[in-house]
Amino acid sequence: MNAQTTAPASDNPFFREWTGPFGMPPFAEIRNEHFLPALERGIAEQRKEVIAIAENTAPPTFANTIEALDKTGELLDKVSGVFSNLAGAETNETIEGVSRKVAPMMAALRDDRMMNPKLFARVKAVWEKRNSSGLDAEQIRLVDEMYKEFVRGGANLDEAGKARLRAINAELSTLSVRFSQNLLKETNAYKLVIEKKEDLSGLPEGVVAAAADAAKRANLPGKWVFTLHAPSIWPFLTYADNRELRRQILTAYTMRCNNGNDQDNKQVLYRVASLRAEKSKLLGYETFAHLTLEERMAKEPSKVFDLLNQLWKPALNLAGKELNDMQAMIDASPNKFKLEAWDWRYYAEKVKAARYALDEDEVRQYLSLDSALQGAYMVANKLYGLKVTERTDLPKYHPEVRTFEVKDGDGSHLGVFMIDYHPRPGKRVGAWSSRYRGQKIKDGKDIRPIVVNVCNFSRPAAGKPALLTMEEVETLFHEFGHGLHSLLAKVRYQSLGGTPRDFVELPSQIMENWATEPSVLSTFAKHYQTGKPIPKELLAKVERAGKFNQGFATVEYLAASLLDMEWHTITSEPAKDAEGFEKAALDKIGLMPEIVSRYRSTYFQHIFASGYAAGYYSYIWSEVLDSDAYQAFKEKGNVFDPNLARAFRTKILERGGSADAMEMYKDFRGREPSVKPLIEKRGLTN
Repeated sequence: MNAQTTAPASDNPFFREWTGPFGMPPFAEIRNEHFLPALERGIAEQRKEVIAIAENTAPPTFANTIEALDKTGELLDKVSGVFSNLAGAETNETIEGVSRKVAPMMAALRDDRMMNPKLFARVKAVWEKRNSSGLDAEQIRLVDEMYKEFVRGGANLDEAGKARLRAINAELSTLSVRFSQNLLKETNAYKLVIEKKEDLSGLPEGVVAAAADAAKRANLPGKWVFTLHAPSIWPFLTYADNRELRRQILTAYTMRCNNGNDQDNKQVLYRVASLRAEKSKLLGYETFAHLTLEERMAKEPSKVFDLLNQLWKPALNLAGKELNDMQAMIDASPNKFKLEAWDWRYYAEKVKAARYALDEDEVRQYLSLDSALQGAYMVANKLYGLKVTERTDLPKYHPEVRTFEVKDGDGSHLGVFMIDYHPRPGKRVGAWSSRYRGQKIKDGKDIRPIVVNVCNFSRPAAGKPALLTMEEVETLFHEFGHGLHSLLAKVRYQSLGGTPRDFVELPSQIMENWATEPSVLSTFAKHYQTGKPIPKELLAKVERAGKFNQGFATVEYLAASLLDMEWHTITSEPAKDAEGFEKAALDKIGLMPEIVSRYRSTYFQHIFASGYAAGYYSYIWSEVLDSDAYQAFKEKGNVFDPNLARAFRTKILERGGSADAMEMYKDFRGREPSVKPLIEKRGLTN
């Protein structure tokens, strides 16, 4: 991205039609200084469009009010689609500054719409007659959803209430940006620099080579650098023999944004939680979780707690058994000590190797990034007939990005799929799927989406391709599942393009099942040097070890989910500080000290700077759905059963939020989901 500081409006690419292939953003022409004026114009244009609908003197109808609102904001969508994606994947100081400035402007735009009394009166008039106006089911759902959005956005508040809600929303928008930017800076700031070769003992050759490459990029040739990014820290904690260095890097990871410096997030998140509690009461809800969950499958906090608590005790028991196995191994060694959090992954790997004779690094030799990617595309082809073809002629925002055209079984264009898979300083941590353009109908034409998967996988090192862990392969399939959900969308109204947070993970998580299905894995897991498929003996070991360490994985996840719910079921400002609140929440559930919650509060970006507030439980809720849905394929005796795949595509993937989530699931499965397949899958039956 070019970083010039001034440019006339006539040069701004956002102000003209994009005529390149598939309407792709012309990334090479977009400069940092284009964003702010384009966002400001987009905001102004949408505000003008909304006011025109509100001031319309014609009687309110579905077409001139609901449908008209659905079509507003075309320029803003165009600009923010590029801006928000680059803010996550390729940010810089200028983009961060624009984010801070624009966040309250976007909040104000939404508030202006939700709290416009004339506009709400028109929406309400259509809503009151929705069942007697000749509307079809999808149109009635759009009316219902839009009406509820206004009510939940403060339309029924008095003037004083509206003013306070505006102030809360503005402050929350600024705080979330600050939280995210603090986390990125704190994560990038840490480096574990190793100078002695003996301190690399235990680490696989590929991990050492990657650390050497990282050192070169940090201008530390001849040394080795490990960071807090997933491809670096987790292999180090799994294999490094040096216990003190394991302690140092895990401590740095778990103390992110909790060090009393400029990036400390304790006061930020404490303020966020307090404002959310106040906002909820203002809107007539007991807590923020009640406000949020009303529009999700769970409906209310008690149902979330019921599911989490149902799984917590068996997970904790299983984790206790895993701990005992590792402690026994330590006790049998010459140097006895009590296992700590920084020891768990290291000794879990040793127990697994002893029990299953499985070496994860050996498995990695068969899981190159390209082979895993082709495996994901093969699954999409066998399930839905899709063909994914790389296109080197399409614009991209970074040289590491790869672009693909996705075609349907009949050869028609479905969308563009972009992948961006390796860590960079300008990229936030984690993995996600997003859209530069969502699917929509415009002037009767089906505009197809531009979708991106962004991850932080291991980089290629020492002349080798990027070799993935099994967990990274599952992540690749997971995010591709989100991508398929976007690519296959066939929604008439763009406002119904989204799905509830505790349903949206179903399309992603079900794909993970195919990633680990032995009959599928054997087709794409090929040695990066010889091209030979993974040996049956090794594949059998992978399958046997599939439920290993699931106590740990489930406990660390559930702890974070329960912590999220604690933060969002407060009814007023918490009595303790952020650190004290977190400790009390985790003590209450009895989290063992040897396991750290997957996210501690100060770096829990999902809930304090993303859309998962009172929603981190969604992954396990959706895993109930995906385990049950995949069981349907297993029951057929064919994990690529064409009739079932067609039903999943047409009844789940294509429909977005055009129907109630549970009704869509029951339409596919013929009943509500059962939790039994999940319990068996995670080995929580003992």
